[in-house]
Amino acid sequence: MSLLVETIRLLDGVLQNLEFHNSRMNQSRKELFNQHDIVDLEKYVKIPAGIHRGIYKCRVVYSSQPEEVSFETYEPRTIGTLRLIENNTINYPYKYTDRQALNDLFAYRGNCDDILIIRNGHVTDTSYSNIIFFDGTQWITPSTPLLHGTMRSCLLKNKIITEREIAVSDLTKFSKARLINAMLPFGTGKDIDIKNISF
Repeated sequence: MSLLVETIRLLDGVLQNLEFHNSRMNQSRKELFNQHDIVDLEKYVKIPAGIHRGIYKCRVVYSSQPEEVSFETYEPRTIGTLRLIENNTINYPYKYTDRQALNDLFAYRGNCDDILIIRNGHVTDTSYSNIIFFDGTQWITPSTPLLHGTMRSCLLKNKIITEREIAVSDLTKFSKARLINAMLPFGTGKDIDIKNISF
């Protein structure tokens, strides 16, 4: 079985959204490894001297227990176009370090910056993030994600976004989209014009 990973945003020396990272990690440990103890990442992750200003990516690799922690500077990708890629068999319910299935689909992006994966006619995720769409009134995320991301969970809990099934035919009902993940909080990613999402 592949190792799993939590990618945590470190902002000015403070780990962000730990409640949601702890919840997902401990749920994964319980379901995959039958581990019922609770690991608190705040007690496990030691932030090195010298990275207490700015934004860094903290990666915690784990299986039944955390195994490795690393830090790296964060450079956001610029995503302005998405290509719809249909695959009805892809499955990524846990945040594995092995992303080969996603990378294989990413290879079909053509001249677009990233892909938007369609499974059984429904919108799921991009190759590396959840997605939200704006209908003129509210931001909506698909209720059929490949991975329940921590930022997605946080925004849903705080009622900043809502969720519902989004079929491919529904995309024209929206004006724009935005990518979200642990490193891309709400409002930090560039909006994508819905016209820039294509087959």
